Amino acid sequence: MSIAFPNVDHEPVFEQACNDPRNTRFEIPPIDVNRVLSERYRLERPLRLTRAQLWEMEARKARRPDRYIPYVVEPGSAAVWADQGERERVERFVRKSRQRLWLQPDRYELILEQTRADHAQQKVTFIGAAEYPGPDGAPLRAGTGQPVFHVVHGVGGEETQPLNLWSVVFLTGQQDSRLLEPFVRMAHEGWLPGYVEIYIRDDLKVGLSRRE
Repeated sequence: MSIAFPNVDHEPVFEQACNDPRNTRFEIPPIDVNRVLSERYRLERPLRLTRAQLWEMEARKARRPDRYIPYVVEPGSAAVWADQGERERVERFVRKSRQRLWLQPDRYELILEQTRADHAQQKVTFIGAAEYPGPDGAPLRAGTGQPVFHVVHGVGGEETQPLNLWSVVFLTGQQDSRLLEPFVRMAHEGWLPGYVEIYIRDDLKVGLSRRE
């Protein structure tokens, strides 16, 4: 039996959520990955990341969050279905994973995300859902320990000077500044996102360590 999965218009949904003053939004300032790499890290050999490489990482991470964000996703909990393949340089699929809660990192809950990877714009949009049909059509329900959220991961800048882009919006119903604290802290610390470190070490096979 074939299962019909609803489609979502990802970008307008994300923008509408961002423009709703009741929701809680955060955008990490664009990260100049090569500048941070040269200033904050020791490398086993010289490396300058390209925009194409950063996008390769984002596209892989969209399907394998357990590999690229293991510090967030519970091992073995990630799966993709309703995969429509790539059409006109766009991929659409649904993914699930058990992720640490932002304000209770010792707890994991189910997260459901309708995903759109746009290879032309080099942007992945994740639209969170409280409920969604699973691979067999039976409903899956996301955890309720935090609000549903939407996320955009992307790449900007020039081919030889790429920028890592990231923004999130929580559907809170009213502003909740507590949810922003982990992101403010990450931005202040000034390291590369963990998934970029993992891509360099595991995919590009270049050892790296953070400078004191």
